[in-house]
Amino acid sequence: MSGLLFGLSHPISAQDLSVAAAANVRFALEELEKAFEKKTKLSININYSSSGKLSTQIIQGAPFDVFVSADEEYPQSLQKAGVTANIPKVYAQGTLVLWTTKSGLSVKADGKILLSNKVQKIAIANPKTAPYGRAAIEWLKKKTLYTLVENKLVYGESIAQTTQYILAGACEIGLTAKSMVMAGEMRGKGTWVEIDARYYEPIRQAAVITTFGQKKHPQASRVFFDFLFSAEAQKIWKKHGYK
Repeated sequence: MSGLLFGLSHPISAQDLSVAAAANVRFALEELEKAFEKKTKLSININYSSSGKLSTQIIQGAPFDVFVSADEEYPQSLQKAGVTANIPKVYAQGTLVLWTTKSGLSVKADGKILLSNKVQKIAIANPKTAPYGRAAIEWLKKKTLYTLVENKLVYGESIAQTTQYILAGACEIGLTAKSMVMAGEMRGKGTWVEIDARYYEPIRQAAVITTFGQKKHPQASRVFFDFLFSAEAQKIWKKHGYK
C-alpha cells in the first residue's frame, strides 16, 4: 500500500511506522492516529509505556521511529545520547489533577483530603520513570504534605496504571493526568480538581524522531512528527485536556 502524503509530491511505501508513546497520551493519540492514517494512508503501531522505560529501550536499540514523551527531559537525554535525528519539540503541555472515584471524599486543590483517615492509599505514577509522578511528588513537597502521606503512596508503573488504581478503587484517591480523566472510559466518573500549576514544573511534552526512524522510514517519520504539530492535531490535544 502506498499513499500521497501532505507535503510530499510522490507516493512512499506505507510500511508500518513504529511509535513509542507515553501512557498519558494514549486516548488523544488514538484519535490522532485515525486522523493521520485517514489523511496519509500510512499505518502506525504505537507502543505505550512510561517515558522513562521507553527512553531506555530506545537507547538500547529498540526499533521505534518516533518518540512521543510526557516531558522534554527524556527526548533531550536521547539527543545527548546521539540516538535522535532532530531537536525535540514540545507538542503540548500536560496538567496534573487530583482524582477520586470514591463517594464521600471532598476533593479540593489544597490536598488536605489526603490527610484524612478515609484515605489509606494514594496512587501516583513512579517518579523515577513517569514525569507526572515527578510532578505529583513536587506538589506534595511544596504543599508540605509529602512526609505526612509518604506511607500512603502507591506507585503505578505508568500514568495509565496509576489511573487504573484510582478507577478500580484500589486506591481511594490519586494524582493523574487531566488527559486521563477526560478520556471516554473515565469521563464523568468520580470527582477531580486541577492542581495549581505553580506548584510543579510545567509538564512540557515533547516528541522527537529517532536515528532508527531517520534511517528506516525517513519520510514517513517526518510526516508523522510534523502532523503532531498541525492545526488538526492541536485541536485534538486541546480536546483531551492539554494546553
